[in-house]
Amino acid sequence: MNQPLAYVHPGAKIAKNVVIEPFATIHNNVVIGEGSWIGSHVTIMEGARIGKNVNIFPGAVISAVPQDKKFDDEETVTIIGDNTTIRECVTINRGTTDRMKTQVGDNCWIMAYCHIAHDSIVGNNCIFSNNTTLAGHVTIGDFVVCAGMVAVHQFCSVGNHAFVTGGSLVRKDVPPFVKAAREPLAYVGINSIGLRRRGFDRDKITEIQNIYRILYQKNYNNTQAAEIIEAEMEASSERDEILQFIRNSQRGIMKGYFQK
Repeated sequence: MNQPLAYVHPGAKIAKNVVIEPFATIHNNVVIGEGSWIGSHVTIMEGARIGKNVNIFPGAVISAVPQDKKFDDEETVTIIGDNTTIRECVTINRGTTDRMKTQVGDNCWIMAYCHIAHDSIVGNNCIFSNNTTLAGHVTIGDFVVCAGMVAVHQFCSVGNHAFVTGGSLVRKDVPPFVKAAREPLAYVGINSIGLRRRGFDRDKITEIQNIYRILYQKNYNNTQAAEIIEAEMEASSERDEILQFIRNSQRGIMKGYFQK
């Protein structure tokens, strides 16, 4: 249902049961899936691919061109997954030739005034509290929670099920399953509350704790710790995910709070 005071470009592909409120603007080369709601004064620009049952609140701008001087008007996209909520004044820029897309997964909740820059990839079931900002080329895993005013440096990665406390400056990669806090950002434990809420049992949480004790509390460097974890800890999907994250880190992982 399009309100007469909304502008929808004839080239946009809008499912029949999408609600577009007055004063919204939908540009050419936009796709919006079934059941979505587009609030007043939302601007959805070229290259947006909006999933089903997405709610976008007033003032948000989706798929604006990247804030990147190297951008040369290449044809790129912004993908928003199903059942995601984007609150007031969020800005999400489309990709560049690096990844050709910026993407936010399914079932995410992106609160007011967040910014997601070009070529960033956000997984499923993530929560970003107000004013969280991702620079370009950032990778965020599934079930990641960033509290208010988190700022993530370009090319950083945050692993699955991690929790980053409010006001944090993320300059290094944050491994999966952990809590990150303090300044400079450091490991302060595993995200046990989040893991319990998502069905991890006590034995699995203990296993993850033991892995991170080797990494952060035994005075090994990362290479030594990874070798010991692989040799001494029983193989599991969680162990292998942590090892892969450590070994693939491009910016290096954050330190423990008592490490120099």
